[in-house]
Amino acid sequence: MALFGRKKETKQDTKKESAAAKNDQTPQVTTKPGLATDVDYASIIQGIRISEKSVSQGERNVYAFVVRKDANKYMVKSAVQALYNVTPVKVNIVNKRPAKRLQGARGRQVHEKGMKKAYVYLKKGDQITIV
Repeated sequence: MALFGRKKETKQDTKKESAAAKNDQTPQVTTKPGLATDVDYASIIQGIRISEKSVSQGERNVYAFVVRKDANKYMVKSAVQALYNVTPVKVNIVNKRPAKRLQGARGRQVHEKGMKKAYVYLKKGDQITIV
């Protein structure tokens, strides 16, 4: 078995196939390519990150979100636009790697989960209400 055949297709063969396709009465179903709005934005942003640092940055129109591992800046920007109806100016992404830490007096090991955070800088005057 070979991957590539040696037989060359002639123009007569293709004309016969196209004529047979025209005579075929079955309707051709064409699918449109997916639009950019077909993305599930709620799955990109997993939640708002509430910490002392993120609350203090909220006064300067910077909000922190926990996002999916495969999300990039463009996906986060479009998700914030769609979900919160605000205009992001800039998006910074931070990967927090998983780690094992010592805890307690006996030195017990604790496994910390990794996550991906996105810091979203909003246009002046825009605000996200955190409830």
